[in-house]
Amino acid sequence: MTLISKKTKRNRNITVGNVTFWEKSLYGISGKTETAYFTITVYDQSVIRIQVGREESFTPNPYSVISQPKGIKFDLIENKDDLVITTSKVQLKVTLKPFCLTFMTTEGEIINQDDPSFAVSWLGTEVSNYKKVQEDEKFIGLGEKTGNLNRAGHAYTNWNTDYFAYGVNDDPLYMSIPFYIGIHNQLSYGIFFDNTHKTVFNFGASTNRFIYYSAEDGDMDYYFFHDDTVGQIIRAYTELTGKMEMPPMWSLGFQQCRYSYYPDSEVITLANTFRDKRMPADVIYLDIHHMEKYKVFTFDEEKFKNPKAMIERLKEKGFKVVVIMDPGIKTDEGYKPYDEGKEKDLFVTYPDGEIYEGQVWPGWCAFPDFTNPETRAWWGEKMSFYKDVGVNGYWTDMNEPASWGQFTPNLINFHYEGEEVSHRRARNVYGFQMARSAMEGSLMQNPKERPFILTRSGFSGIQRYAAAWTGDNVSSEEHMLAGIRLVNSLGLSGVSFSGYDIGGFAGEASKSLFARWMSIAAFSPLFRAHSMINSNDAEPWAFGEEVEEVSRNYMRLRYRLLPTIYANFYTSTQSGLPIAKSLAIDYSHDKTIYKPAFQNQYLFCDSFLIAPIESTKEIMKVYLPKGDWYYLYTSKFHQGSQVIYQDCPINYLPVYVKAGSLIAMQSDITHTEENHDGILRLHLYFGKNNSSYIHYEDDGNSLDYKNGQFLKREIKWDGENQQLEFLPAEGNFESKFFRIKLYVHGIKNKAIRVNGKEFTIQKEHIAFVEKLTDFDPLPDNVHPYLESKNIQFVIFDHYREHFKVELD
Repeated sequence: MTLISKKTKRNRNITVGNVTFWEKSLYGISGKTETAYFTITVYDQSVIRIQVGREESFTPNPYSVISQPKGIKFDLIENKDDLVITTSKVQLKVTLKPFCLTFMTTEGEIINQDDPSFAVSWLGTEVSNYKKVQEDEKFIGLGEKTGNLNRAGHAYTNWNTDYFAYGVNDDPLYMSIPFYIGIHNQLSYGIFFDNTHKTVFNFGASTNRFIYYSAEDGDMDYYFFHDDTVGQIIRAYTELTGKMEMPPMWSLGFQQCRYSYYPDSEVITLANTFRDKRMPADVIYLDIHHMEKYKVFTFDEEKFKNPKAMIERLKEKGFKVVVIMDPGIKTDEGYKPYDEGKEKDLFVTYPDGEIYEGQVWPGWCAFPDFTNPETRAWWGEKMSFYKDVGVNGYWTDMNEPASWGQFTPNLINFHYEGEEVSHRRARNVYGFQMARSAMEGSLMQNPKERPFILTRSGFSGIQRYAAAWTGDNVSSEEHMLAGIRLVNSLGLSGVSFSGYDIGGFAGEASKSLFARWMSIAAFSPLFRAHSMINSNDAEPWAFGEEVEEVSRNYMRLRYRLLPTIYANFYTSTQSGLPIAKSLAIDYSHDKTIYKPAFQNQYLFCDSFLIAPIESTKEIMKVYLPKGDWYYLYTSKFHQGSQVIYQDCPINYLPVYVKAGSLIAMQSDITHTEENHDGILRLHLYFGKNNSSYIHYEDDGNSLDYKNGQFLKREIKWDGENQQLEFLPAEGNFESKFFRIKLYVHGIKNKAIRVNGKEFTIQKEHIAFVEKLTDFDPLPDNVHPYLESKNIQFVIFDHYREHFKVELD
């Protein structure tokens, strides 16, 4: 049943109108207006769901939200002109004539408010929600979106698109996450518009009256979040849409890709070169040229005569192999995947039942319908082809879905968990469900090992199944910085594990650009280089001796930092907060962080402040937010809340450490399965504030951590009493570190005691990156070399039990 007359002109804006009936329900209220039905559901203290539609029953997205209302207690007050719903975190006023929503703090301060004239409205099938703009309101997030950190004044479209060599302000791209965060007046909120149709978010482009978000069809179905901080809002969003699982340790190492490495001898040579040059690396990718005529679930028998033997040789050298999987199935009779999919009715079809074909790498292809559970299970079964030869991970590409012509007919049919919908509703979740198929297939084939899936396309909730990369970027200074903002924005949107193609996919990087990109990417969740066919070699040694040394230095630093990085991946699986954090998370109301000069800065693993800069610059301005900071390479102390000038020669990316931080490091290794020396190097950066660090270990590969095979301990720093407290280790896993080497930066100690026992204080000069060789001895070409001088340290045994370290 619909409440809009058939005589209504479809080119006229129809508002939701006055409330004509309402009633209380178990989780909130529901009712109807002159033109629509509505339901308001209290999900949690800080989360309220709003559903408004023209049909009596709603048609929700079955894929993104995995939690249910918690059934919390809330207050409902009926007034003459409105209803007020109150939880411990938020108050919602529902104005009855006309239907209009105002979200407030429990003290009555406005957080977010509908434009009362339009609120929820329709133009034909298009549904929109119009919101008033609050004073100096900023808008952040929306996932993989180019442009500035603050999205005010711009509009964005969510429609997953294959966009080769996109511009740094182009939109839309490959992935859609219709979740943004608004910030104003010391308040913050989030809105997740859970509609998989093409959507638009307009934050004031071409209008100064309101902001709005709209979908070309379907319901107005959104979740409103409010809490004390942006971080808590992201936590609530990921409680709703899920968090990533622990990835395999090897996926945090360096990953080398090219379109494409072939034949098998070239792949082996690549692996040997990494080892010969002492450049740590863990992963080699096989792009589309590994296949027979680009057909998925095949190997080219000429280029790869014995892929199983090749992969075994790579594993002996400590490498894992990731293969590309494109969705297009070549429509060749006799090609088993096509024959099976056709027989089992697993492909996307036209309304008359004919299989839809689009042209991609193999030629004309059918497309598996990943919104069908039977298709997902079948795809997982087909992945045995790769498991049998020893493949470790899967790269789902072209899954927007992409096809030549870039104009998929909207009338084609998708299963959509039995609902049977068109391309208009299914496109944005196609890559999401392909990544799900790959993850579930990986577990089906290797049930005792953690999957690694890398996807180009996705939707809200993609973090449950895959890491993401930002597609076909360009070898330019602007793209390098744009990629940082993309990763930071993905982190604001629940996707913790993401990265960009180091060096740029399209084009060719200059020597200095590649060196700078490698140094920045060492502080990215995903550390992966990729380059295009018919371009120059783009491995870390391909740009000359100097760039090779810079690259090696930051690769080795990345591997020494793996204890910190791995622990932060663990905390992200628990909190949903990103590893690479936009400063808007911890310093949301600091206006300086939104300035173009500083919007690329971010926190890595909570403790490192990364200040990216073009490779052409030798000095830069850095904004140090509130708190105290140390320059990583010299331990020089800086007070926060100020702009400083920092030299940035090509071998030193500006990096700072937050005072009070504890950084865990290990000895040099060439790949993640190589044994370190058993000494955990803890760097304490003295601060007067209190802080906490979670140390986490497990075997790095299996799922045994879910059954107690892990070691987790909290280490607390008490700045006032100058004391480190190691809480008892949890879990049944025995630490791989038997000793601790504790460095103390920023303060000189007369004594350091562990559980009351005084230990001998020693001193050491620390270089986080090694000195560059003076290949060209002319004075103008000599590079600086920086050390932290005379850093005090003590060495003691690593106990599982509770103990304290006191500084005096």
